[in-house]
Amino acid sequence: MPQIIPYRTEYRTAILALSISSWESVFPLTANEVPEFVFRSFYPNGWRERLHADLSTLLDQEPENVDVALDDNTPVGWICTRIHPEDSMAEIYVLAVAPTHQRRGIGQQLINCAVSRARSAGMKMLMVETGDDSGHAPARATYESQGFVRWPVARFFKNLDG
Repeated sequence: MPQIIPYRTEYRTAILALSISSWESVFPLTANEVPEFVFRSFYPNGWRERLHADLSTLLDQEPENVDVALDDNTPVGWICTRIHPEDSMAEIYVLAVAPTHQRRGIGQQLINCAVSRARSAGMKMLMVETGDDSGHAPARATYESQGFVRWPVARFFKNLDG
């Protein structure tokens, strides 16, 4: 089983690469299932560029919230856990596992790390948000298998260009 350690900047490039590869199978399905104007608005230069930029910013600004799963000193997954004391809640903000290492319990191991962080901070609950499209079905199954309970949310978008 991989070792979970606090993030170190030496793993930045590998973490960004494994993140892009872990969503390669997700975003094409998402693009086919959400309104085109929404996808285009969120990802005008493509999802890879947006994801790389967003995750780079997160790693640079919140390194203390990130834990990394290492297999033979190589990052194979990571998690960012944010603490929201005003709601007595922690949030799994990002969870990514390299495709070559998925379905081996690494996601569960990283979720357990987030649970420990949340409990250590005195939080009463842990929240995670994911898509409802078919590309995110494996993520939803993972969270449900770990005891997360779905809160029904409806998010609506209106195209203002047409």
